[in-house]
Amino acid sequence: MPLELLDSPDLDENKREGLWTLNFGPQHPATHTTLRLVLQLDGEMVIDAEPDIGFLHSGFEKLGEVLDFNQYVTIVDRMNYVSPMANEIAWHHAVEKLLGIELTPRCKYIRTIFAELMRLHDHLLCLGTCVLDLGGATAFMYAFNERETIYEICERASGQRFHTSYTRVGGLLYDVTDDWVKMVKDFVRNFPRVYRDFSGMVMKNRIFVERTRDVGVLSRDEAIAGGATGPTARASGVARDLRRDEPYLAYDDFDFDVCASQGGDCYARFQVRMMEMLESIKIIEQALDKLPKGPIFAGDTGKAGMPDKKEVYRSIEGLIHHFESVMPNRQMSGPKDSIYAATESPNGELGYYIVGDGSFRAYRARTRPPSVLHFSLFSKLIRGCMLSDVAAVLGSINIIAAELDR
Repeated sequence: MPLELLDSPDLDENKREGLWTLNFGPQHPATHTTLRLVLQLDGEMVIDAEPDIGFLHSGFEKLGEVLDFNQYVTIVDRMNYVSPMANEIAWHHAVEKLLGIELTPRCKYIRTIFAELMRLHDHLLCLGTCVLDLGGATAFMYAFNERETIYEICERASGQRFHTSYTRVGGLLYDVTDDWVKMVKDFVRNFPRVYRDFSGMVMKNRIFVERTRDVGVLSRDEAIAGGATGPTARASGVARDLRRDEPYLAYDDFDFDVCASQGGDCYARFQVRMMEMLESIKIIEQALDKLPKGPIFAGDTGKAGMPDKKEVYRSIEGLIHHFESVMPNRQMSGPKDSIYAATESPNGELGYYIVGDGSFRAYRARTRPPSVLHFSLFSKLIRGCMLSDVAAVLGSINIIAAELDR
């Protein structure tokens, strides 16, 4: 049945008798998590798709009302679990805006380096797993080799590979060492060689190109109307990037390009992610070359900033400072105000809306994750495609279920 006929409101129900309903997920290898799609098929053509969320609800936003601004970082880690530290940076960026805290130059640079490492981390998984879903196992291993190195970089700085809980209000858990800087420089030096191999296996692979080009097309107007951000929007010609348009951290100090495409299809979305990885390497190189010395905690954070571990162990003042920072009845007060602040996460605009009631925790904490808006576009992207295209379209918008079910 022609797709345009199905859009007609006068279509008789009898003409829909030949259509099939198929559940895709919530347990399916290509969803990578608990996503469910209710597909309506005419043969193997997808006529309609209804996203069904709610299988991974963890009450993340409600927990923001009972945990303080430092404790809640362990929760935001688990929203986009592919790039956890990007969530931490976004959360404390919003908190520091609420409290009026200005970060030190060294802290800004370290956070910027980690933000770009998380972008690489996220894009490598998005590309690697989608290629795997479409039948290519070799490129998947190339991507995960580099992700393993990023895990080691995170572990060297924070003590944890994955859910690092590394940022703090006004600073970081630990300062980085010279060994850490050398590890990042080695990674940056080696990455272009791996990138060339990976790009050749994926972006120039005839099968991959034919499976993704002209599939899941999103026009520029549709991207804007649907609230798309990040690579999904930039692949449709919407050249918006908060790092350039609303600079935060140290992005104003660096030279980088905003990667965009006009294709709007799955291939364009993967292409933008590939180009962004090179820009991330460029930013990290500049940040390492200019990395300032000095403290990692803002000087005016008061009890908001956690003291250095050595200070806690070796002086009574540091011990008292730590005690007053963690005891609920001794923490600093916050303003009775509300703010919204956002960062350019790997998948798009990641923002937090915080309502303060005068305490050191949020009265209400709400997140604006990119996955919710992008998943709402899936029905539009998949209409008219084949059933085998579902994995490609879903992989190209990189949906994370924990961002959907908050």
